[in-house]
Amino acid sequence: MENMGVLGKVVDYLLLLSFFSITLTAQLDIPESILPHAYNPFYQVYTSLTQDYLVLEQPGFFKALMTLELVYQLPLALLNIYGLLYSKPWFNTTCLLFGASIVASTTAMVGDILNSQKASANLMAMYYPPFLPLGVLAIVRGVVGLSSKAAPSIGNGPSSAVKKRA
Repeated sequence: MENMGVLGKVVDYLLLLSFFSITLTAQLDIPESILPHAYNPFYQVYTSLTQDYLVLEQPGFFKALMTLELVYQLPLALLNIYGLLYSKPWFNTTCLLFGASIVASTTAMVGDILNSQKASANLMAMYYPPFLPLGVLAIVRGVVGLSSKAAPSIGNGPSSAVKKRA
């Protein structure tokens, strides 16, 4: 994305913001047996604002997707933050994996929301606009980065400062 200049930096900053937000929203995925909802202020605020029936009722498929988020997507988000900030060459691959996982899990949740009689426009707005485009953007960023062998454009770590020796 270095060749893309400003657009590359904008995409990388959007992804960085998204990776940070995923690490924060992962609090919703912590099982109640580990962190009771009464002691999780993020859970209390989120469910009171959105009335998210998936989070409140936790159907089986949703519990499985939340486990996937905790054990797969959250570590990838953390790796992507590090890889983006320090211009790691593997960032493109982890970004692609993260994007594919987000698109798959969000599609399942949006499908359930669309087919349920419990969904509100507010609830749909919590899942569809932020997560599906984020996943697609991460996939595109990963593919473009892999095809051009570009390192992340906002990092300033050791990998971005490597000089060629003659």
